[in-house]
Amino acid sequence: MYRVLRGVTDVVSGYTGGDTPRPSYEAVCTGRTGHAEAIAVTFDPEVIPASVILDVFFTLHDPTQLNRQGADMGTQYRSAMFYTDEEQKHLFETSRTRAAEWWGEGIVTTIQPLGEYFVAEDHHQDFFAKNPGQGYCMAVALPKVNKIRKSYAPYILP
Repeated sequence: MYRVLRGVTDVVSGYTGGDTPRPSYEAVCTGRTGHAEAIAVTFDPEVIPASVILDVFFTLHDPTQLNRQGADMGTQYRSAMFYTDEEQKHLFETSRTRAAEWWGEGIVTTIQPLGEYFVAEDHHQDFFAKNPGQGYCMAVALPKVNKIRKSYAPYILP
């Protein structure tokens, strides 16, 4: 969903935050690997500020739900941010505080150091773009994309 934003140059789906080496999607879905489904977003800060990227994160999901997103349940769906350095940690903390202005005090999003990041299988990369007619994409992803298009119009690709 980040691909609709100007300045985003890469989005890689993957898994992090767990202790199982090279987990598969199936293994992560068991909830026993400790990993969260995650994305790594690369962007040009001259085109789109980090604050917008982070605000989009808090727009795309409900950060007040513990270990779930909608009908998807399990620790792999936890709301989490994984930082690479202290500057990024500070940006994440600031964005979580900003998000509390519209979500309230019930945000459960964790902020923790990035461990090893495992790239998800090819069929999980650009899933929405590859499967626009799929049920999940129509019912869950499309409304989120439309919300991003409306809320962040100045940053949307033509």
